[in-house]
Amino acid sequence: MLKFSKLATIALFSVSALAMNQVYAQEKPAAVVNGVAIPKARVNMHVKAAASQGKMDSPELRLAIQDELINREIMAQEAVKQGFDKQPETISQFELAKQTVLVNAFLQDYIKNHPISEDAIKQEYENIKQTTGSKEYNARHILVKDENEAKSIAAQLKKGSKFEELAKKHSLDQGSRDKGGSLGWALPGNFTQSFADALVNLKKGGVSAPVKSDAGWHLIKQEDVRDFKFPAYQEVKANILQRLQQQAIQKAIIDMRAKAKIE
Repeated sequence: MLKFSKLATIALFSVSALAMNQVYAQEKPAAVVNGVAIPKARVNMHVKAAASQGKMDSPELRLAIQDELINREIMAQEAVKQGFDKQPETISQFELAKQTVLVNAFLQDYIKNHPISEDAIKQEYENIKQTTGSKEYNARHILVKDENEAKSIAAQLKKGSKFEELAKKHSLDQGSRDKGGSLGWALPGNFTQSFADALVNLKKGGVSAPVKSDAGWHLIKQEDVRDFKFPAYQEVKANILQRLQQQAIQKAIIDMRAKAKIE
């Protein structure tokens, strides 16, 4: 139900390499390769990442990670010897990586210094709960380019043609076309307003008149309707917090863009 920006989600939870570098400088290295130190903190970071995927922290895991980091350092040093660090494409990748680290550092700092209160999360929960409604619908649809085509298909339905067969033949929605136009169970809020209004006003088994949306013209069939139980607060709290954080970040970006000189 709650949809989020993929890019923002990745950025929110990436590890800040800048912060890690500050730790590296203070620790005894795990290994030294041709005079270049591999910090223990780097090993610990990879162990933590492995643990998040279900692997147990163990001496064997740490040794394997350390060996891999040594191999990577050897290859990186050889790449420098061969001049890869001077190639334009490599330099561009360095700059992109640097930018990504800086963006992640900014986002993490912004979230830390602009915390979302519990009251704000609860208020958003109530707002979503109120607008979601108490029913969900099992629907099919046929999407076409223009109204005349939609009316032609509607006429075929009145003559007894099967909705599913016409959807497979005519619908432009590749996600549902091969399933006879089936959209499965969904809340009205998942659809555009015109689509949702038509759907909720249908009786079970009913088919709408042509409905216009930004995507084209729809014929909508309501297969069934059932009660919807909204998730408990604790079940969706984390998602709502993330949603509010991303909204705050987007507002900050808009404010910064307004002050920036963009040519």
